[in-house]
Amino acid sequence: MPEGPELHLASHFVNEICKGLVFGGCVEKSSVSRNPEVPFESSAYHISALARGKELRLTLSPLPGSHPPQKPLSLVFRFGMSGSFQLVPAEALPRHAHLRFYTAPPAPRLALCFVDIRRFGHWDPGGEWQPGRGPCVLLEYERFRENVLRNLSDKAFDRPICEALLDQRFFNGIGNYLRAEILYRLKIPPFEKARTVLEALQQCRLSPELTLSQKVKAKLQNPDLLELCHLVPKEVVQLGGKGYGPERGEEDFAAFRAWLRCYAVPGMSSLRDRHGRTIWFQGDPGPLAPKGGRSRKKKSQETQLEAEDRKEDPPSKSISRTQRARKHCPKNVPQQSEGASLPQNLETPAVPEKGKRRGRRASTGELFAASSLSWEERAREWLIREDGR
Repeated sequence: MPEGPELHLASHFVNEICKGLVFGGCVEKSSVSRNPEVPFESSAYHISALARGKELRLTLSPLPGSHPPQKPLSLVFRFGMSGSFQLVPAEALPRHAHLRFYTAPPAPRLALCFVDIRRFGHWDPGGEWQPGRGPCVLLEYERFRENVLRNLSDKAFDRPICEALLDQRFFNGIGNYLRAEILYRLKIPPFEKARTVLEALQQCRLSPELTLSQKVKAKLQNPDLLELCHLVPKEVVQLGGKGYGPERGEEDFAAFRAWLRCYAVPGMSSLRDRHGRTIWFQGDPGPLAPKGGRSRKKKSQETQLEAEDRKEDPPSKSISRTQRARKHCPKNVPQQSEGASLPQNLETPAVPEKGKRRGRRASTGELFAASSLSWEERAREWLIREDGR
């Protein structure tokens, strides 16, 4: 799912494309979205964005002389597993555009859309950051570091470090791929006790005899875990892309995939944490590794897609209908999966025999064939899929 860097890239994107645009009219919500209506209408207003951790605040600011009289309104977005913003012609709205802001005439009408394929994203017209989230690892580093080291007695730090890194009370903006990359760089076992790892940082002090430039150099060459929680997300932001680059296709993710050192990289091992999320690592998993958990080696992208989807994808109604239809297909009718990198030897599910268990879960090929997602969307979901919050 989108993590801190993706939210910051989204805010940069919105501010850049909305610069100079004047929006007007009502904010339009799709009929299928369960999110609240947005009570805002103005003949002319501007849009700006600010990201903090895993949240993004969109502010609608009426221009002088606009009508009806309206105060600025802020909406706080959480992107769920697939949220993003797109600016498109008003007559060519993308599928799953669940919230739309239209530009005012007379210029060609455009729409800024919040697009969310899976509909796990949420917006709050109250405009307040979610209570309980800690300081942003990107924008509030000093406060973030202080908040963690001051609260090491919290029971969250009794857990493995890989689980603590996803606690947004302390690591606001860190998600599944970031935790894997951070721990890999420091060679910290993911199932080492979090307090054991972090207490050592309280005792770490640079020699007072070092000059300021020497201290800065030492920090840059040997960053600790909390410093990497700030520096690694910054690297991703500097890469750009992730759906907000000049190329909105497969090439847009090439730099990010090349940047990854551990997450879903061939040769790396993986385990499920207590919440069922996959943590990628190399070497010993640590003393708090789940009992009976078997470490799996990354073999190929196709294998990972199949495993992740079978575990985590909630089957939609359309998928269920496809499954039912395929159960009644003749056995000798071959099924062909879509997408160049999907398994090619998928079998058609047989008609269940009387008395046998029904409701077999759809295979990866069936899930993708039943959906209307493009390869770009499938690749994007796979790369930034996991995170409970």
